[in-house]
Amino acid sequence: MSGTDATPDPTAAEPAYARPSPSALAPARPSYAARASAGLASGALRVFLVAAALFWLLPTLGLLLSSLVSPTDLNSGGWWQVLTAPSRLTADNYARLLANDTITGSLLTTFAIAVPATLLVLTLGALAGYAFAWLEFPGRDWLFLLVVALLVVPVQVALIPVSELFGSIGLFETTAGVVLFHTAFGLPFAVFLLRNFFAEIPRELLEAARLDGAGELRLFTRVVLPLGAPAIASLGIFQFLWVWNDMLVALVFADSANPPITVALQQQVRQFGNNIDVLAPGAFLSMAVPLVVFFAFQRQFVSGVMAGAIK
Repeated sequence: MSGTDATPDPTAAEPAYARPSPSALAPARPSYAARASAGLASGALRVFLVAAALFWLLPTLGLLLSSLVSPTDLNSGGWWQVLTAPSRLTADNYARLLANDTITGSLLTTFAIAVPATLLVLTLGALAGYAFAWLEFPGRDWLFLLVVALLVVPVQVALIPVSELFGSIGLFETTAGVVLFHTAFGLPFAVFLLRNFFAEIPRELLEAARLDGAGELRLFTRVVLPLGAPAIASLGIFQFLWVWNDMLVALVFADSANPPITVALQQQVRQFGNNIDVLAPGAFLSMAVPLVVFFAFQRQFVSGVMAGAIK
């Protein structure tokens, strides 16, 4: 036996085609022209989105600046004049607004309608959605089909019969009547949305909670509601915006002596055609409240939308 090592080299014995070069394994790099066109497309898309957002916010900006300009300056030029003369901005219009009992009272009335109508829809919709999703009772599927069918019933169809009903039981031109009307017409969509969301919860999770001794109420409050929080938050935003911005139902059922903000602003236009110092800040406050609600719950809203899209 010679002094050299006779152990074969596995690398040397391996065929050449089994060892591809690193350059062959690396992904093909796009050409400079492809990268340049992709960068230009991305930049153009961003510019377009920013321009679209600014164009969409232009009426809001105009309303805000109009509410901060005196009626004299607004009639002599326009709200855009403050872009070159910021000294013309003033908060006197909001001082007059707070001194207007009709507008301030209508804001409180709108809150008194929108908040209970939203909470009632969320509570009753969540309970009914859980029952339709996970409880067994006779006629469950037919009742759910009836709820879905109620989605196509327009509000205008119910105005006259509900007016007669509210008039006979003393709810016509009351805040409670408006709340009940919004609750009744918001429930079908709430039940439909939450039932479909709750039905996607894994059955094994609920069965494990039942084996641990959880009853239906505890199962609903400790398991289902936390998992359905994104959908409930999204529904709450939609319901609040619908009720806050409503004018038709408020015009028919609300108290004419203390109407919501939408009706109050419409009455201001009818009575005083040129009181822009009250209309502009009132309209901006009416629009600012839904915006604050949306941005406060924006994360939950996006989570609910994405969860529904994934499911």
